[in-house]
Amino acid sequence: MTDQAAPAPRVPFKAAPSARRSNTKSPFSLNSPENSSAQSTFTSPRDLSTLSRQIWKYYKEYGRHELPWRKAVGKSGKHDPYKILVSEIMLQQTQVERVIPFYQNFLKKFPTVQALAKAPLSEVLISWQGLGYNRRAKMLHLAAKEITEIETGKNKKKKYQGKFPKTVEELEKLPGIGRYTARAVASFAYEQPVVFVETNLRTVITHHLFADREQVDDKEVLLILEKLLQMQLRNKKSSREWYAALMDYGAHLKRSGVRINAKSKTYTKQSKFAGSDREARGAILRALTKGPQPKTKLVQLLGGHRKKQLEIQIQKLMQENFIQYKKAKYSL
Repeated sequence: MTDQAAPAPRVPFKAAPSARRSNTKSPFSLNSPENSSAQSTFTSPRDLSTLSRQIWKYYKEYGRHELPWRKAVGKSGKHDPYKILVSEIMLQQTQVERVIPFYQNFLKKFPTVQALAKAPLSEVLISWQGLGYNRRAKMLHLAAKEITEIETGKNKKKKYQGKFPKTVEELEKLPGIGRYTARAVASFAYEQPVVFVETNLRTVITHHLFADREQVDDKEVLLILEKLLQMQLRNKKSSREWYAALMDYGAHLKRSGVRINAKSKTYTKQSKFAGSDREARGAILRALTKGPQPKTKLVQLLGGHRKKQLEIQIQKLMQENFIQYKKAKYSL
């Protein structure tokens, strides 16, 4: 069963950041008379310009300008790609408010890519505990090692030689860095005019431009995002700031009750955490942050009825080099 077209949020544009509902319609509501015929044909330069102004106005008044990764600069005074990469990895499937304290504490422990690369994986996993999806920590650690590795001779041209990659192509070659993350880092760290899509951007485009559609392909969303980005560049706007504005406006729409997941062809409903292998793996790693543990204790972490599941996950964590076995005990 597909969702019906989501109505525009019934919030005034100048609503407080908490986006409480109001009887006053948004001036950009597709339900308003002046936009009643817009729907999925709402892509003319004039209409996109209207949407662009709406987004910039919201960002100026209510943008999340104080997010720590938006002020992440290095000693040179330029935006630090390492700190931005850390934020992008942490923000995957995790809410902003939850990420902030983890991000700040992680950077206190590992302030540079070199510091992260030198640290043992066990320390990285301990710092990551409570954030979930521990594979992200491992991939980030591997990426740091690859960036800082210095090679000579025949392999020299194949390595980053201690320099943080600057192009999308180089970033995508790092462990755990996919299409979106590579482009987000290129945009936020280096202000490169690249086009990408994530949940907040998808929400803005789908809600305002495809309200009458039951399903929308990301290819269509990307085409609109490219048009909007080119419009910003022609107007001498910062691509970094533009993406920040889009994300903040998309987050505002979601807080206002806009839900477009069912419309997206790429959307896959996340499986339940309770009873999952993710829960089992997390329990094992969390226990091992307290020190080495015997197998007999680890397999009872979630009760006897899940003993077999825990045994399997212990073996998988061993195979993936998350944990090790020494002197009859498992450890990070």
